[in-house]
Amino acid sequence: MRTTEPAAPPPPAPPATSDATVIRDALGVGIAVGLSGFAFGVTSAGVGLSLLQTCALSLLVFTGASQFALVGALAAGGNPLTAAAGAFFLGARNAFYGLRLSAVLGYRATVKPFAAHWVIDETSAVTLAQPDRRSARLGFTVTGLTLYVLWNLTTLAGALGAEALGDTEAWGLDAAGPAVFLALLAPMLKDTVERVAAGLAVVLVMVTLPLLPTGVPVLVAALAAPAVLVVQGRRGRGTAQGPGADRADDQGPPARPEGTPASRPATEEDRA
Repeated sequence: MRTTEPAAPPPPAPPATSDATVIRDALGVGIAVGLSGFAFGVTSAGVGLSLLQTCALSLLVFTGASQFALVGALAAGGNPLTAAAGAFFLGARNAFYGLRLSAVLGYRATVKPFAAHWVIDETSAVTLAQPDRRSARLGFTVTGLTLYVLWNLTTLAGALGAEALGDTEAWGLDAAGPAVFLALLAPMLKDTVERVAAGLAVVLVMVTLPLLPTGVPVLVAALAAPAVLVVQGRRGRGTAQGPGADRADDQGPPARPEGTPASRPATEEDRA
């Protein structure tokens, strides 16, 4: 007699996030990180870039770490081409963010080129923290708009008031961006593999920072994720092929009950 098993219940839907909560979080990130534009404006003016050059970097490049890498290399006496190359490779990580966000946001092809300009660390973190597409789009838009406008305004203010602000390190503005990004990233590290990959990335940055040009240590740190995944895959195969698996293979097929013919056509009773 045939019986039909009940279908498994669908997985529970992720809890909905209110628009007010998404907007609040996005504004918090945009304002906190946008204030770092002061530090960039002051630093850029301090290395000799004009007001127009400083503002053009924030308007057209809009990747804070790459901008700081560029002016930092120039401040250290580096070649402009070398400084630009380091900033370019550091900003290349945003292309990997874009691959993920493209699937999450689901924008039309005509919108993607404009949205790509806002694909940075902070917008990616806020977007990926949302449970559904609508919240993700809202978080991405509010974070990107707030951060873009405030970053450019504070860049202008920092370049104009470089002498009045003095040492940016004394204000701590240079650490605001990384601190906010780490605060957003930490809750997303939910299992051991993710935590190990993040820890290895930190170690790689700390080891290579004094040895490699500006921007390159971040690219080296990106090797942490595939390295951890490779080790995890090998351990998983080793566990699956352990002594217990070998013994199970050696036992061969299960024995046939006594009195059962070696082969006979299946009857309706057998199929039932």
